Amino acid sequence: MKHLNSETFNEALKSSKPVLIEFSAPWCTYCRRIETAMAAVAAEQADYLDVYAVNIDNNPELVNAYSVELVPTLMLFKNGQVVDNVVAPGSKAEIEAFLSNKVTLHSGGTHIYDMAVIGGGPGGYTAALYAARAGLDTVVIEKLSAGGQMAETQNIENYPGFAEGVDGLTLGLSMQAQAERFGVVTKLSEVESVNLTEPVKTIKTSEGMISARTVVIATGAGHKHLGIENEEALIGRGVGYCATCDGMFFRGKTVAVVGGGNSAAADALFLSRIAKKVYVIHRRDALRATKVYHQPLMETENVEFLWNSTVSKLLFEQKLTGVKLQNTLTGEQSQLELDGLFISIGRTPATELFKNQVELDETGYIIADETTKTNLPGVFAVGDVRTKPMRQVVTAVADGAVATHFAEEYLSAL
Repeated sequence: MKHLNSETFNEALKSSKPVLIEFSAPWCTYCRRIETAMAAVAAEQADYLDVYAVNIDNNPELVNAYSVELVPTLMLFKNGQVVDNVVAPGSKAEIEAFLSNKVTLHSGGTHIYDMAVIGGGPGGYTAALYAARAGLDTVVIEKLSAGGQMAETQNIENYPGFAEGVDGLTLGLSMQAQAERFGVVTKLSEVESVNLTEPVKTIKTSEGMISARTVVIATGAGHKHLGIENEEALIGRGVGYCATCDGMFFRGKTVAVVGGGNSAAADALFLSRIAKKVYVIHRRDALRATKVYHQPLMETENVEFLWNSTVSKLLFEQKLTGVKLQNTLTGEQSQLELDGLFISIGRTPATELFKNQVELDETGYIIADETTKTNLPGVFAVGDVRTKPMRQVVTAVADGAVATHFAEEYLSAL
């Protein structure tokens, strides 16, 4: 995508075609994740739509002119005027849905594969890589970009082979490129429904039907919400779930992180380098995070712990202004003024599509042992979506390799 500045921006708006402009920033992890989907839309709709990007750091006058408050923000222009906008679409399908009533769109057809992998995270692309190298006709269906939740991590320090750590999105894109070098096809589509009970499984996507003899489910897990009043309404208005994505909007401000695990600890450390003050709100009296995080957090002057506390209410006007806290031991209520609240309390498995076909445990994870086999023949579950004692990039990669081994065994018996 071509980047615009103040001088080229107005020229671009003179186009006879609709113009889609992404306001983004180099420090925004989610902006980097969405690049692949935006590039695909630009290529597929080139005859009907011009697609550009604006770096908000270099063009503050455009940010002010169009009141951009969050990134990535996509704005659609016609005849030089804003028609509509959307903030942080979650998939290529959501981008296309945003455009669907305004721009002529075209979708692709269907194909039959030996293996279809739903999800382009480390487990998914490893399964695809092993399958393609074994001569299986393989497709990966991913709604946004390679890497899954891994792509939101700026520095992965515990994946073997990278002495200085590696950026999650970079690692994800490398996995995709490696798999595609052996013939894997990637389709940026959103899965709408599945039928996994037949010998030939069918997957309905936003861009058509896909059929395959085996399916690997690698949909991962998403951010868990607090489930309190007004939480959904305040997302993007002070409430967030990805500190590395949205933390820069709170430079010099006061924020809080809810949670006590590794993700919460990493978020608090990241925010401590940006925000004036960081509170860590945890319902227990000690962190659950691994020891490597404890000392750095304790020694960081602008980090304060609020132990034995839960968020009972969100305070807001147009945006979040603070929270009410409840002490888990005494029941005492208190109030905390905040500019931003980042919720990092765990994950929820992305299994809604499969719950009436694939057997799930009581928390919603797919029941699959170390073979990655589910209760359905020819259907496998890898990575964070399956029942397992440890969810890490390295274990997801291992799952992917194992799944392909048993998929080959299944196919050979047909």
